Amino acid sequence: MIEKIGVVGAGQMGAGIAQVAAMNRFFVILHDISEAYLEGAIQRIEKSLASFLKKERITTKEKDAVLGRIETGVDLQAFASADYLVEAVIEDQDLKLDLFRQLDQICKPGVILASNTSSIPITRIAAATKRPAEVIGMHFMNPVPLMKLVEVIRGHATSDRTFDSTMQLAVDLKKTPVAANDSPGFISNRILLPMINEAIFALYEGVGTVEAIDAVMRLGMNHPMGPLALADLIGLDTCLSILKVLHEGFGDPKYRPCPLLRKYVDAGDLGRKTGRGFYTY
Repeated sequence: MIEKIGVVGAGQMGAGIAQVAAMNRFFVILHDISEAYLEGAIQRIEKSLASFLKKERITTKEKDAVLGRIETGVDLQAFASADYLVEAVIEDQDLKLDLFRQLDQICKPGVILASNTSSIPITRIAAATKRPAEVIGMHFMNPVPLMKLVEVIRGHATSDRTFDSTMQLAVDLKKTPVAANDSPGFISNRILLPMINEAIFALYEGVGTVEAIDAVMRLGMNHPMGPLALADLIGLDTCLSILKVLHEGFGDPKYRPCPLLRKYVDAGDLGRKTGRGFYTY
């Protein structure tokens, strides 16, 4: 029975996953490498909950209860008491593989280790552990408290128990799980990132301005957000990482990251999280 969920990584995604778990009465252990990152995560969660409170979707008592169910820490050993683990660190393969090796040693036997990776193969991550049958992809969408989809990705060795438990957990978190095979980019980013990349190429080649490209997709295609604004929200470094995985995984030039995207990342203009990307925040 899953009662306590461990979340590794207190960034935008990790904080959102922790909030959703706590809002659905799970106890949460939220981990990151520094207290400063954890304090920032709690502030983001408090701000999100304040918005729910303002819209009368929760009460003050419920808000306090949610915060009370989240404990934070910088020691991975705390996950020894977790019943389920979700990794949500940055999209860096070496970092994830090293982390899964450690978690495999720390977590109780049978505990499922899920990755929120947006593109790195689950089979490759699972191979870093001695429990590949208990490793799975659980890809939440951003912003986690608002988006309903969770992409559930089976690795080569993922067991039926692991898959069924993860699908049920997504439902318990009031999300809609959708199964995807372990292919580069899975379903969501195999479709989304080439669109974003093409929008960046359109900007790079002078086909339209940032505002024009986004306006066409919002007003003409009924997208709630233009692709360049969405890239800023995702993080341009994350977009680049996913495109590299697609390009390497398929060997197809259609996935080649636009040089302009590489330029922005090299400059450190990563989108909303740095205050500047295709837009200034």
